[in-house]
Amino acid sequence: MTSLADNLVRKLRELDEQFADIESKLLDPDVLVDHRLVRNLSIRKAALQPIVDRFRSWNRSEAQGEEAVQVIDQEADAELIELAREQLAQARHDSERLAGELRNLLVTAEDRAVSALILEVRAGVGGDEAALWAGDLLEVYRRYASDRGWTFNTLDHAPGDVGGCKACIIEIEGEGAWSSLCFEGGTHQVKRVPATESQGRVHTSTATVAVLPQPEEVELDLDANDVREMITTSTGPGGQNVNKVATAVHLIHEPTGIEVRMQDTKSQAQNRQKAWQLLRARLYERQKSEADAERAEARNSMIGSGSRAEKIRTYRSKDNIAVDHRLGESFNLERILAGELQPLVEALMELETARRLQAL
Repeated sequence: MTSLADNLVRKLRELDEQFADIESKLLDPDVLVDHRLVRNLSIRKAALQPIVDRFRSWNRSEAQGEEAVQVIDQEADAELIELAREQLAQARHDSERLAGELRNLLVTAEDRAVSALILEVRAGVGGDEAALWAGDLLEVYRRYASDRGWTFNTLDHAPGDVGGCKACIIEIEGEGAWSSLCFEGGTHQVKRVPATESQGRVHTSTATVAVLPQPEEVELDLDANDVREMITTSTGPGGQNVNKVATAVHLIHEPTGIEVRMQDTKSQAQNRQKAWQLLRARLYERQKSEADAERAEARNSMIGSGSRAEKIRTYRSKDNIAVDHRLGESFNLERILAGELQPLVEALMELETARRLQAL
């Protein structure tokens, strides 16, 4: 009476084994002393728990159904056969319900298991107003992260000339952070009267957002010998110490040409750590994008990717709405700017889940 395809059952068994392995590691004294590892394992465990619980319940329902079929086929007692038929009907109902829940959970399991991400917000078209808009977007994500209980750590920040930011790189960590914010990658367009406008005219400006899943080092194909590292003096404002002391770290991954420069702190060691962290995330995103392209050459949706090539949302101040072009729906702009992204996120999750289920 199997209600799940064989390939899905194999995948669910793999996840069950991963869950058991994580439980074992979380009991290992050597693991418990590494707080960051414990946090990451705990997030992965929490992401897998709903799937594993339902898979084990599904297995029990399947076993009960098979037992009922055997009774119906082998027993002569009419009362036992009737009870077995009732058991079989209930087992089939439970099995189908759990199978549907498992399909929905399975297609988002990898997203929910990612414990951290790097968010890059950059001013686009629109000069000073674009920088102000990028700063406003950054504040939206900060408020949303705060409401969800996630950590929000600034890795690099280049302020705009009149406020906001030209470019900002943030690390966000917490359960569900990636699965929620992966939809934000793309171009965000705003139509409003900017603070820099003296004639009251509406301007159109943009900011781009890239969302990079932050991998564990073991998941990434990165050879340190392929990376050229240079230590230089920092550039830009900050006083004599910033400009004269060699604390900035510049990394170049020679096989891909990916470059990272970090000068956010006065500590060379801290800048190096942040630079390698960002390089790993960008390289992982490159490798992930290439793998995705091999699986699907033509992908119409930007959901879950870090591509900046397409406008995903327009924010219209006059109408107090934010239109998400992938959903074709409008949301209250005031609430969005206050960091109340959850209704929008849930709608995008439903859309992406449906798309992935069709691809199974």
